[in-house]
Amino acid sequence: MRWKVHGRRTMYESDWVNVYLDDVELPDGTHIDHHVLTMPKASQTAIVLNESRDQVLLIWRHRFITGEWGWEVPAGWVEPGEEAEQSIRREILEETGYGVRRVRKLAQYYAIPGLSSMHFTCWIGIADAPLRLPDGLEAAEVRWHTLISISKLIRDGSVKDGPSLTALGLLNLLGTDEQDDR
Repeated sequence: MRWKVHGRRTMYESDWVNVYLDDVELPDGTHIDHHVLTMPKASQTAIVLNESRDQVLLIWRHRFITGEWGWEVPAGWVEPGEEAEQSIRREILEETGYGVRRVRKLAQYYAIPGLSSMHFTCWIGIADAPLRLPDGLEAAEVRWHTLISISKLIRDGSVKDGPSLTALGLLNLLGTDEQDDR
């Protein structure tokens, strides 16, 4: 039942995204051209909890591609030469203004494996005091939301992006006890 790749043509490549057209043989011997997206950098999300672990820090931002506003978890890419944990700490600080105590990996997943190799690591951490103002280019607002209110935000469509929905779903499934560093 395994698909075989016989060749790849480059359609577009950049620092952000690569698009390829693969010559794929299906298990029945049929050949198809299949589009493949790759991301040159690893992607990450972070669940940032308050000290009492009853609130999650989210950012309110506009996404120009969809034309939508929504609440999101901090996220970003690992830059070349950067360690993953260093990267997520940087992203949290840039997007929220908060530093975090020890962070740990919560889960890893492929966002859309039928089309892309985009791989996410989801982290969880406890916030320290704010260290600076958040980057105004990253978020219009940064706000604490109670764990109880997260499901309402999801139901009413205020959380729209897949990485945030996945991270918040993992938080709901696994709980906040995953990181016990009190």
